[in-house]
Amino acid sequence: MVDFLSLSEVRELLQKEKEERGDLSPEQGYALQHSEAFARLTPKKTQKLVKSLLEMEFISPQNAVKLGDLLPTHPEEVRSVFAKERFTLSKEDIERILTTIAKYL
Repeated sequence: MVDFLSLSEVRELLQKEKEERGDLSPEQGYALQHSEAFARLTPKKTQKLVKSLLEMEFISPQNAVKLGDLLPTHPEEVRSVFAKERFTLSKEDIERILTTIAKYL
């Protein structure tokens, strides 16, 4: 099974790696910069949010983590996450997602 990591988890892992080794590869450095710039929640809060989103039967682990990273606040942003799916979300489903995310902001 593939595990998906949120940006906040990546940030935490790379910060620990930097402390242990003292230096990161250029790619790891870029990933750390990106995660520091865009991760808005702590890893624990992100994991709780992802767990809450996964309780909705139509959300895959990949999309739950993506929603946890992006923290959308508008319906259009939620639709963009699900654009490649073979189904269309109802307005009620989008509102459930936005309400769940709002609890963690």
